[in-house]
Amino acid sequence: MFGNAKQLLRRTPNKFGSQLLAYFSAETSLKSNLTQRECVRGSYLPACGQPTSTSHPHLVKFGDVLPGISLEEFKRRRSKLVESITTNLKNVLKQQIVVIPASPKIYMSDKIPYVFRQNTDFLYFSGCQEPDSILVLTCNGDKPLYTLFVRARDEHSELWDGPRTGVEMATEIFGTDHALPITEFERFLTSLIQEDKSSIVWYDHADVIQPILHKKMCQLIKLTDSQIFASPKILFHQIRLIKSACEIDLMRESCKIASDAIVKTIQFSKPGMSEHQLFATVDYECRMRGAEYLAYPPVVAGGRNANVIHYISNNQIIQSGDMVLMDAGCEYHGYSSDITRTWPIAGKFTPEQKVLYEVVLDVQKNLIKSLKEMPSLDNAFRHMCLLLGERLQEIGVIPKNIDKNELLTAAYAYCPHHVSHYLGMDVHDTGKISRSIRIQPGMIITIEPGVYITSKTPYAPPNFHGLGIRIEDDVLITENGPEVLTKNCPKELAEIETLAS
Repeated sequence: MFGNAKQLLRRTPNKFGSQLLAYFSAETSLKSNLTQRECVRGSYLPACGQPTSTSHPHLVKFGDVLPGISLEEFKRRRSKLVESITTNLKNVLKQQIVVIPASPKIYMSDKIPYVFRQNTDFLYFSGCQEPDSILVLTCNGDKPLYTLFVRARDEHSELWDGPRTGVEMATEIFGTDHALPITEFERFLTSLIQEDKSSIVWYDHADVIQPILHKKMCQLIKLTDSQIFASPKILFHQIRLIKSACEIDLMRESCKIASDAIVKTIQFSKPGMSEHQLFATVDYECRMRGAEYLAYPPVVAGGRNANVIHYISNNQIIQSGDMVLMDAGCEYHGYSSDITRTWPIAGKFTPEQKVLYEVVLDVQKNLIKSLKEMPSLDNAFRHMCLLLGERLQEIGVIPKNIDKNELLTAAYAYCPHHVSHYLGMDVHDTGKISRSIRIQPGMIITIEPGVYITSKTPYAPPNFHGLGIRIEDDVLITENGPEVLTKNCPKELAEIETLAS
């Protein structure tokens, strides 16, 4: 097959892209139909490199590409991308080429891979879970074309690593116009650029996903007149920022699973346990409820360890009288939750722990309520610093005789992290979107004020040293006000003490 394609290239190199598409379409259409019929009969269940409605009906419904997300949804996403790229372009006559790579396999040692996690931008627009793939969008005034490059079927590799979708089934499964082997990507893109050297090539060259592909792209861009990549990252994130109805449903379930798992973990905890045991408990409870894995390495911080914001060592014994700060969430069918709860390991807050917990909880509830006004995340952070400073003054942790600027500075010393971030497929989702824009319906964000006190914290009385408390919920922004997706995870002081007891 590839030998014939090479001969085609030598004859007409500038038209190789379109002719190669036609060649492979003719070669694979019959196989695609045959494979689909075999899947329906049940004689060829491992035809694809990811779950389908045929092989995994308990996960994927008919018409869906991924659990809970339909083929039509992916087509709408790709249409939005075309609209975003072609809107307000200075020269709409130029050919637009968008290249989105999948994640490669990463190995921990020799032939032992880490658990694979797909590049979320690629997954969002393709639905394809296979490593090393590439999605290419081409647009030149006519109907846009989507070409998916995937690994060819290989019996030896599939014996070790499992089935591949292959070129034969890719267009039918993922709804792209064409599918080609990865080996043909370089020549395909070369031919497109040779046809129009004024082409604009959209490719994220800052965050390298596939190192080998990146080297090829850096060579190919030299064939264009501009010799500069256009970065599509912010366009991707603008589209991903507002969640669709099916994404919201998946996020609700992710938040419910993590909430229930943390409740079980609080109930299970007792003095003398290790942080690692609580890590294992929340991991187990999330997976048993349907999550594929945790969304990030959790923070399980007993006592003074809670003052390390990203403490993930999780190897200390938790003593009676200590609090546990757990920051954990799960990934459910590609969507993440992110929750923090703090509780007394022995079931009862000390007076200092109690008063400080009430401060953080009161600030958090006020911030969630204020989301109805659609502030920016940065404005929510400034609001948090003012609220936190005033409440810490009320309990005598910060002096009352300082001006407003000093108060904000002091509050920041007690909570040196932002109070919110966007949430979705990634825990810190859509990172290219500024936190200075006002929130909108369809966004999902976190609200997570905290207080961390050490001997170096300004003004802190000694009896508060070593205390660290954070409370975090995931919130959907709606036209009718904020909806707390993690409401199943109790946070009122009496509820926490009851669970921990």
